[in-house]
Amino acid sequence: MFVCTECGAETNSWQGKCPVCGAWDSLKEVSRIVGKKKKSKIAIEEAEPQSITSIQTKARKRILTGINELDGSLGGGIIPGMVVLIGGEPGIGKSTLMLQLADKLANKKQKILYISGEESTQQIKLRCDRLGCTSEELYLLCTTQIEACLQAIAKFEPQLIVVDSIQSIFTENLDSPAGSISQLREITSLLVRLAKKTGIPTFLIGHVTKQGAVAGPKIIEHMVDTVLYFEGESQNQFKILRATKNRFGSTNEIGIFEMQSKGLVEVADPSRIFINKTDNRIGTAVGATIEGSRVFLVEVQGLISPANYGTSQRVTLGFDRRKLALLLAVIEKNLSLNLRNNDVFLNLAGGIKVVEPALDLAAVAAVISSFNDQPLPADMIFIGEVGLNGEIRPVSQIQMRIKEAVRLGYKKIVISDKVSLQRSNLIKIKHIGQLMAKINN
Repeated sequence: MFVCTECGAETNSWQGKCPVCGAWDSLKEVSRIVGKKKKSKIAIEEAEPQSITSIQTKARKRILTGINELDGSLGGGIIPGMVVLIGGEPGIGKSTLMLQLADKLANKKQKILYISGEESTQQIKLRCDRLGCTSEELYLLCTTQIEACLQAIAKFEPQLIVVDSIQSIFTENLDSPAGSISQLREITSLLVRLAKKTGIPTFLIGHVTKQGAVAGPKIIEHMVDTVLYFEGESQNQFKILRATKNRFGSTNEIGIFEMQSKGLVEVADPSRIFINKTDNRIGTAVGATIEGSRVFLVEVQGLISPANYGTSQRVTLGFDRRKLALLLAVIEKNLSLNLRNNDVFLNLAGGIKVVEPALDLAAVAAVISSFNDQPLPADMIFIGEVGLNGEIRPVSQIQMRIKEAVRLGYKKIVISDKVSLQRSNLIKIKHIGQLMAKINN
């Protein structure tokens, strides 16, 4: 049979295009073992439907890891029996974070089993010495066979399991190699059933593809409870942990870490890593974005330069490229600035990625500042959405954004004139045509 690596759809014949999700060249051949199924031993009374009002629920107490940024990404801590898939580029800090998590819980007298199919016990021991992970309740098991893992878990009875990585574990019941679609689906299914049956929280480390997604079909992400991704480049010292799926919490929360010689360290004040107050403010504007319940001030850096190689470029880092194209069209039409013959570069400092429209006004200010070679005030922040006609629109939770800006010392806050708040430090504008006039004043 053939399985789509993008959506997990199955078909009996190969096709160039997946009939379900429409992805091209995504169907891969796999084998399936068929045979007679064993008779179900489930009692009839247990399989009867139940009224939703008659079902009694029990409050699940979360397990705090001791790493606040990780707890926030998980929705407040670890739920017994939850299965978490954590992905990211090689060297970004997946194994480091999991070892630190295991050591934190092991110091609370919990038995932690760390299963590794990629490294030897000596290699992991050296990393533990560097990170300071010396708890006696942290146990290592280096094997690639799921049968050996299940046997050790049944005998050892740990309180948390870490598998590094899911692509390295295989079962002898399938002829396909480790990391194949059928192996990944079978191994994940076994570990999920084990976690739900025993209530042992399980963390699975996954490799990523060139596109940044966890290697293997999307069905693996559907099988687990929570999916966490590390954002940012592996060379960047700041790492952002974002939940893209969470059955026990919000997917809007993020965790921010800094990679140091002794492992990942939580960032206490994230806004300070995304902004840098300097004297040269040409092409640099500050905006406010919200991730979950937290407000971050972000530095938007714009650079406009003549296009020396024919067609002009539009390059963004952390900002939606299509959104930049839209904002440039608004600027050209409403301010009569000739940007079509210039290269435009837009970067969000610190490696953060933002998709909400609250940074539109900051991006416009950075582009205009760079084009006119005119610096922006160091104590000014821009919060607002820009419409297609150049009008400035208000954004959600404006009071939280203003409060964070005031805390960090910004005395001039440019917002939409439709905001009903009345404060002496607010500069209200209606259209982007008023922007430079307000800045000069």
